[in-house]
Amino acid sequence: MLVTLSALILTVSAFIRVVSGVLDGPTNVVLSSKNLDLVLRWDPPNGAPSGLIYTAEFRSSISAYREGCVNISVPQCDLTSFKTSVYGTYIGRVRALLGSESSAWVDSNHIMPDKDTIIGPPNVTVLSHGRTLDVSITDPKFHSSSLRDVYNSASYKVTYWKKGQKDKSEHKEVQQTRVVLSNLEPKSEYCVQVRIVTDHNPSEPSSIICESTTDEESLWVPVVIVFVIMAVAVVLVVLIVMNWRNISQFLCPKEALTQHFKETLLATSRSSVYLAMRNSEPIEEINQVSIVAAERTAEDSPLEDVTVEDREVDKDSQ
Repeated sequence: MLVTLSALILTVSAFIRVVSGVLDGPTNVVLSSKNLDLVLRWDPPNGAPSGLIYTAEFRSSISAYREGCVNISVPQCDLTSFKTSVYGTYIGRVRALLGSESSAWVDSNHIMPDKDTIIGPPNVTVLSHGRTLDVSITDPKFHSSSLRDVYNSASYKVTYWKKGQKDKSEHKEVQQTRVVLSNLEPKSEYCVQVRIVTDHNPSEPSSIICESTTDEESLWVPVVIVFVIMAVAVVLVVLIVMNWRNISQFLCPKEALTQHFKETLLATSRSSVYLAMRNSEPIEEINQVSIVAAERTAEDSPLEDVTVEDREVDKDSQ
């Protein structure tokens, strides 16, 4: 009953404020930055009616206010895409609107992205090599630049400890993105965490990664395997070079003609018959056409074959 009564009072209060033309402004207006972005966030007014929208603006220390997000319903505005500088000083403001009514502007805090931004954690990978751990570090992605472009003196604080003994942790601060942790106890599990350190503020810590070291003698196993493979490869190459002629003949055989067959071919090419055939004129073909009579004589005599050539001879004799 009490909860219902409170909700009713808030609703009536909001309605009275709207009717009277007084609309409460947003609360907790904060301008923040992570990895050099620039985002304005706020909370809705107390007892905000439904259908409320917002308009946000921002400016630098040397410019007038510019429009950011206009008539939005979500309580935040990303200003990163509005050509802001990582070295500037910015302030934002926001107001609520409902129909033709609007609240007063509510200002945010001032912020300098390069000094106030929250740097995200680096990405870390850890590989074990005998009694050493190889740590590789990758910078977080920034929205408008890179880590080294803005913080050229940034370094990495590498913290490592034997698992279960974090109170005895050791530290290394380097600028290289690859760190080798040596002189570790064999067959032991170590945990690693990395943080980026700049002139203004440190980054968020990376996730903790734990890896186990191995005995130093175990390093000889991969070395021996590599040596054996290389030795076998060298022996195979030497054998192939020494026997290349036999191998090439086996792969691509070349059969030679026998001496007797060569002599026979030469003798044939010099014979008179071969020369006469090669130099002779082509023989003209004579086509003959045979005509078969379709009638029989009274004596059943055989059919009479007459050639065109015989008729021509008879014609000449007449």
